[in-house]
Amino acid sequence: MKVDRVTIREIRMQLREPFEISSGVSHDRRVLLVTLQSGGITAWGECVAGETPAYSYETTDTAWSILTDLILPRVSGSVMESSADLLHVFEGIRGHPMAKAAVEMAAWDLEAKARGGSLASLVGGVRDCVPVGVSIGLQPTDDELHRKVGDYIEEGYARVKIKIKPGRDVGMLRGLCDRFPDVAFMADANSAYSLEDLPCLRELDQLNLIMIEQPLAHDDYLDHARLQGEMETPICLDESIRSVRDAALALELGACRIINIKPGRVGGLSEAKAIHDLCVEHDMPVWCGGMLESGVGRAHNVALASLPGFTLPGDISASKRYWKEDIVTPEFVLNSGVIDVPSGPGIGVEVREDLVDAWSVRQVDF
Repeated sequence: MKVDRVTIREIRMQLREPFEISSGVSHDRRVLLVTLQSGGITAWGECVAGETPAYSYETTDTAWSILTDLILPRVSGSVMESSADLLHVFEGIRGHPMAKAAVEMAAWDLEAKARGGSLASLVGGVRDCVPVGVSIGLQPTDDELHRKVGDYIEEGYARVKIKIKPGRDVGMLRGLCDRFPDVAFMADANSAYSLEDLPCLRELDQLNLIMIEQPLAHDDYLDHARLQGEMETPICLDESIRSVRDAALALELGACRIINIKPGRVGGLSEAKAIHDLCVEHDMPVWCGGMLESGVGRAHNVALASLPGFTLPGDISASKRYWKEDIVTPEFVLNSGVIDVPSGPGIGVEVREDLVDAWSVRQVDF
């Protein structure tokens, strides 16, 4: 297959409601979409970089620069039979996994569509549906948090992740556990704590949470290993895991007992699969996190989550959790705590190019 045309667009999508974590709040999303066209096939990838460097050093604008100046000019005209054949376009570019992932994942979609099969099947998925949970941002009051949790439980979410930060943690979570004793809760700190907060973290350890996600620094392994040695609750690493080498280091040090795999964070589906395989080999549970993706990125996440090692519900959620209107059809919907894995060619959903065109604010073609 020859890549005849490459397009990158930035579209603006408004969140259904603001989403707040310990490092900031999002009101809408600047989404970068990459399309590869070959022999009448159009394949899609999404860059998950945020508007600010709060979660990662990558941002929407740095990704746009890396993609338009360095990566995409090399992709146009390339010949590929599999997604691995495009890896040469990343040579000499250190870092920037979110920018790279947008291209790598589009290449997977192209390969799957060219073969006439689903992306889930191509990556080695074994499920036709995946269990999912929901992530709830920081709320101004406990009453508002309780209301939201109750609403999502009514919708069918069995696992709920709560964002926390110092001052909005132990008491808030204890109240939730008392109010909803049968719900599986986990907490996500987004690196808001340090070992100096050990007394507080020990109190969280008494709440029987599924896990505490990324309590310490985004690039730390040693202190997480020390903390895990002090706690019964599994620590889950998210921001710290950027590659299979990072996962191997975390495993060696005992820095966690669960890993969150986000393909957009680690450079694409190939690296995500490698982390999954390593974790399966070491009996380490994994789950698929979310980055406020549109339906394009969500479709890639669902395909990945159909792999056998994803034994914990992911932060994939239904389209309507975040968007009044998604850019794919059919939209992703919740079915008794699970989301169906699309079985059509490639990502298995159709991109609504009418919305993409209407919401685009800039575009470059190669």
